[in-house]
Amino acid sequence: MTAALSFAEVRGLLLARREIALLDVREEGPYSEGHPLWAANLPLSRLELDAWRRIPSRDTLIALYGEHGGQDLAPLAAARLAELGYTRVHLLAGGLGAWRAAGGELFRDVNVPSKAFGEWVEHHCHTPSLSAQEVRALIDERADIVVLDARRYDEYHTMSIPTAVSVPGAELVLRVRELAPDPRTRVIVNCAGRTRSLIGAQSLVNAGIPNPVAALRNGTIGWTLAGQQLDHGATRRAPAPGNANLAQAQANARAVADKAGVQWIGFERLSILEAPGRTVYRFDVRSLEEFDAGHFPGFASAPGGQLVQETDHHAPVRGARLVLADDDGVRAAMSASWLAQMGWEVYVVEPAATMTSQAPGTPAPPGATGHAADEVLPATLSQLLTQSPGAVAVIDVSNSARYARSHIPGAWFAIRAQLAQALSCIPAAHRYVVTGDDSLLATFAAQDLQMLLDTRGKDEEALVLAGGNAAWSAAGLPVDSSMARYATPPTDRYRRPYEGTGAPEKAMQDYLDWEYGLVAQLERDGTHCFNVLLA
Repeated sequence: MTAALSFAEVRGLLLARREIALLDVREEGPYSEGHPLWAANLPLSRLELDAWRRIPSRDTLIALYGEHGGQDLAPLAAARLAELGYTRVHLLAGGLGAWRAAGGELFRDVNVPSKAFGEWVEHHCHTPSLSAQEVRALIDERADIVVLDARRYDEYHTMSIPTAVSVPGAELVLRVRELAPDPRTRVIVNCAGRTRSLIGAQSLVNAGIPNPVAALRNGTIGWTLAGQQLDHGATRRAPAPGNANLAQAQANARAVADKAGVQWIGFERLSILEAPGRTVYRFDVRSLEEFDAGHFPGFASAPGGQLVQETDHHAPVRGARLVLADDDGVRAAMSASWLAQMGWEVYVVEPAATMTSQAPGTPAPPGATGHAADEVLPATLSQLLTQSPGAVAVIDVSNSARYARSHIPGAWFAIRAQLAQALSCIPAAHRYVVTGDDSLLATFAAQDLQMLLDTRGKDEEALVLAGGNAAWSAAGLPVDSSMARYATPPTDRYRRPYEGTGAPEKAMQDYLDWEYGLVAQLERDGTHCFNVLLA
């Protein structure tokens, strides 16, 4: 029987900043409805694929919970983690219900530590901000301003504030002087909601740029709720910094990082951070394109703004050591300064360390490999569906958003961890063909499905579509989006009200109201360990 850790024990470890991975193994949908502050989402459906990358040390102390729909997924997750070689796996005693009963705070949404931190920063640093109406008026009167969008470029390209330039969060201090060389120019930072606007604006304040700085209050959500039009398809990007501006940015970033308690280390000395019971994450905070062109061996890509925005996803082991690298001496230092203020032990690779030992390309993430599964070729499956449609059922284990956009005609959507429920909905067939966008996930799902079919005592088999959905499309076979068949509810993903277009206004306003309440929640919870820099 798997041992358990109590609410008090987990809370004590968090307060002491000892290493622990508190994992919610439900799908993202139910996870977003309520979880402890430092609980990271690692769905049972993808556990074998993602565990080694996200929890790199097999001796990490792990606490699991996962009650959903009358089923507790945590014991099965514990068994799978043990099979993967993890040696200190525990259940959260009493699960989420016991956490709540003991007075533990539950937080809605995703990436909560980072979003709550942004609110904490604004509350304590009094980060300046302007309303959507105020910024619109400045744009209309052609005032001396620049609007910098701190989101990922693809988010910016989807929708943006008129005149805005794409400058992802970690790039702001690096590039702002090229865009606003006159200290009288007002700099306005926006994101979709609040967090990246606030962290971005405060980054510029902390770095001491002479310009007046403000966050766009409530980002593109606030802009939309004010009845103002967004641009779509913008392509403006910031230029590279000149030598003088780069030198100034490097000096400012290092000063901020030093003040925050960031530690500096040479690349050749990184091995000294390794120790039994210690997790070390290594992140290259440059853009993915720069990372793919070459990077330090052993480093993963995590562009700095998104690393600060989604820290729980990149580093689910609270109390771990984080090591950041760049090639300019600015982006890693600024990102590290924020992570240190969030309570992490952070190191930056010294800028003097060359990157001549770079490894080009994106390394394949470590993960378990499934047992070989019998495959069926796309052409063969197409023929079977035509000749004997009732004898074959196709099950698509892609994420639900991808399935809704395009799937094999007649295919059923199902979440891997809920295949037993799916079988009760899908008409009986002789062959079940599992497909998806991730062939390894489809292989694991087919193995699970075959075990379920074997218990029914019928002549049924589970196959994998060779090459998955990509191979089906490459073969020129038809796809469908008009008739969606959901064998399980599409709870694998939480629809973010700040992402893309078309979110209901009520959802956007509810999201803002939730963010406004995060400071009070942090104070009730007490495990955040945030310590922000004050002027």
